[in-house]
Amino acid sequence: MQTDLPKAIIILTPGFPADENDSTCLPPQQTFVKTLQQTHPKLKVIVLTFQYPFFAGRYLWNGVEVIAFGGKGRGKIYRQVLWLKVVQCLHNLNKQYQIKGLLSFWLDECALIGSQFSKLKGIKHLCWILGQDAKADNKYAQRMKPKSDELVALSDFVVEEYSKNYGIRPAHIIPVGIDTTLFGETAKERDIDILGVGSLIPLKQFDVFVKIAGFLRQSHPNIKAVISGKGPEQERLLAIIKALRIEKNISLAGELPHHEVLTLMQRSKLLLHASIYEGFGAVCLEALYAGANVISFVKPMDIPIPNWHIAINEDDMLQKVEAILDAPQPHYSPVLPYPIADNAKAMMELFNYSEVAMH
Repeated sequence: MQTDLPKAIIILTPGFPADENDSTCLPPQQTFVKTLQQTHPKLKVIVLTFQYPFFAGRYLWNGVEVIAFGGKGRGKIYRQVLWLKVVQCLHNLNKQYQIKGLLSFWLDECALIGSQFSKLKGIKHLCWILGQDAKADNKYAQRMKPKSDELVALSDFVVEEYSKNYGIRPAHIIPVGIDTTLFGETAKERDIDILGVGSLIPLKQFDVFVKIAGFLRQSHPNIKAVISGKGPEQERLLAIIKALRIEKNISLAGELPHHEVLTLMQRSKLLLHASIYEGFGAVCLEALYAGANVISFVKPMDIPIPNWHIAINEDDMLQKVEAILDAPQPHYSPVLPYPIADNAKAMMELFNYSEVAMH
């Protein structure tokens, strides 16, 4: 290894923003990469993105070099060719830089390539398990059989899920983080009672959200609920809203730019997150920092988080929503359990790399 070469970390991911205005593409991963570069200015951060954006090329994103392969989710022979291109790129980068580590977002094809290349070159590889990749049907987990020390889990929940399904307990936990600089001034009025944010897919259970809003209208006739997101469940949700006759109480705002979602959070009393499965919802942490309460079914961390309430079933969720909305003296104080700079530092310490950031 040539020690006079500039130091770099290579991040392998299925997707990454196409440009600096692409705010809806994986906001938590955007925040991590940006913060990693800011807190480690002597380190070259390079992102290899396999599938999205849908073009191949190199570009700079907030000072970070991104190499896009434009896979577009195509399978079979296209995927084999893509993998060969990524491996060739890694060989070239290994000649230009002293690679301090390979970090894969999700346990998927990125982790497979990262793991194989790391073994070939004796470079440390870590895989950040970020949610549904901890489930039982992950063919890459079955194929790779990664060791405990190669795995970084997003939460205690992910550790337990992966351990249950694969008999291996991830050795490290680094949670999701948020960028507090993206938040503007808090709205003077909390005019949204309940907010929902996420993809409109069955897993997220927005039908539960809508039904709870319907129940609440009986005791809170002027209740205002907003859902931000897009997906295949939209028509079904609109049908439920119409059947419950709550069109005036609930609105589907569609997919909004990230900064607009944060503004909605600052106007909301609570974020209702009815997802049946969640590694660690970044939207929940964003809502907490926006001063809202959070109610969810999934408990991400063993240690309780202030203003985050865990419901055991739909009835319990409804009761918790009512208790928050009927509180005589509600408080909307920002909560920041996991500063993103700490998360970036913790990740690099796993690669045995640290530096004092220059301010």
